[in-house]
Amino acid sequence: MGIVPTRRSVLLGGVVAPLAARMAAGQISSWPSGPIRIVVPFAAGGSIDMIARVVQPGLQQRLGNVIIVDNRPGASGSAGAAFVAKSPPDGTTWLLCFDSQAINPFLVPNLPFDTEKDLDPVLLIGTGPHVICTHPSRPYRSFADVVADAQRRPDVITISNGGAGSAAHLTATMLAKRAGVRLVHVPYRGGGPSLNDAVAGHVDLISGTVAAVSGQVSAGALRPLLQTGLSRLPNLPDVPTADEFGFKGFEALTWWGCFGPSGVPKEISDRFANALADTLRDPPVNRQLSETLQIKFDIGGRDRLRSFLATQMRTWGAVVRENDIKAE
Repeated sequence: MGIVPTRRSVLLGGVVAPLAARMAAGQISSWPSGPIRIVVPFAAGGSIDMIARVVQPGLQQRLGNVIIVDNRPGASGSAGAAFVAKSPPDGTTWLLCFDSQAINPFLVPNLPFDTEKDLDPVLLIGTGPHVICTHPSRPYRSFADVVADAQRRPDVITISNGGAGSAAHLTATMLAKRAGVRLVHVPYRGGGPSLNDAVAGHVDLISGTVAAVSGQVSAGALRPLLQTGLSRLPNLPDVPTADEFGFKGFEALTWWGCFGPSGVPKEISDRFANALADTLRDPPVNRQLSETLQIKFDIGGRDRLRSFLATQMRTWGAVVRENDIKAE
C-alpha cells in the first residue's frame, strides 16, 4: 500500500526541493565556520581601529565566530585594502576603512587593485565634518579674519594636516581655492602630530576632523573657526558651516565604511552587514562612537555605500588633479 502524501509534506517538498537544487548548483554559500578577520588598514589607535574593536564583541555574539581585528598599515591605507581585495570572497575577510579609500585611486601611483571593481561595498557607517581651528594666540576670531589676512599676506599663513593628500589637506585646499587665497599647507605623518603642533602654536591653523580636534577645542587649546558639514554640530553649535560662510553647497566629510572582496555571495555579505548594522545601533556602542568620534551615523547598505563612494571619488579626484597634489 503506497503512502498518501499529506498537505504538509507537499508544501515542505515545494520548499526543500528548490533549496536543494540551489545548493547543488552552488547558488547558496555556507557561512564560514572559522574566525573572521576585520582588516584595519592603519595602525592601532585611530578611528577605524576604535570602531573595529568596539563592534568586535557584538559581532562575535551575533555571528557566532571569533572576530580578529587585523591592523595592516601602509601606503595611506591601500596596503590593507589590497590585502582584502586579493582575499578569497568567502566571508572570512572584511575591510573597515574611511575617506582615504576614495582618495587613494588618484593619489597612490600603481595602486595594486581597482577600488570599484575589486572591492564590494557592504555598509556605510557614518560621516563627520572637518573643522578649521586656530591657536588662541592668533588674532583670528572667524574664518573671515583668516581670509582677510591671507589676502594681505599670501603664502604666509600656515595650516597643518595629517598628511599630503589626506582628506584634511584636500579640504583645506578646497577652502583656500573657494576663498581665493593661498595658505601654506604643512603635512604631518598623521593627525596626532598635526594636532600636537597646532596646540603648541607652531602653526597658525589646523584642518582636522571634528573627532580629532573636539577635545582640544573643549579644553580651550584651539579656537574653532569653520566646519565643513552642511548643518551645525551639536557639540560645536556656535561654529558656522562653510555653506553659511558663503561657500554655497560646500561639504567635505570624513566617513567610515565596510567592504569585502569582490564576489562575496549576497547572502553572506547581507548577514555580515546586518550584524554590523545591528551592533552599531546598540545604545552603548552607538553612544561610545558618537561621543568619542563625533560620528553622524548614516547606516546604509551596499547600494548606499556604492553611490556614496562614487560621489566621494569624483569630488576628491578633481581636487587632486586640479591642484597637482602628490603623496608624500
